[in-house]
Amino acid sequence: MSATVTITERAARRIGQILQSEGVGAMLRISVEGGGCSGFQYKFDVEKTRAEDDLVIARDGATVLVDPASVPFLAGSEVDFVDDLIGASFRVVNPNATASCGCGTSFSI
Repeated sequence: MSATVTITERAARRIGQILQSEGVGAMLRISVEGGGCSGFQYKFDVEKTRAEDDLVIARDGATVLVDPASVPFLAGSEVDFVDDLIGASFRVVNPNATASCGCGTSFSI
């Protein structure tokens, strides 16, 4: 299994827009924490510092960080940005998840 996390072009464009308003050096951190209706949930934070052992994904001017504890949960995932009838949000397509909730923000393995 690959430790790679992919950011789609749509997601990179939206992340870039968000980070631009946060000032120079802003990066998006994606992490996995316990909780949510399915056991784990995705968390998105804007940060200006990165740890030495972070996974760094750069695409189209957007920088995304993933901490080492979250990498195994996100390995092989694709982060996309969708804007549909129920709203605009980031969606993580995670091949490791055996189940997820209807809103797509929590999952189980």
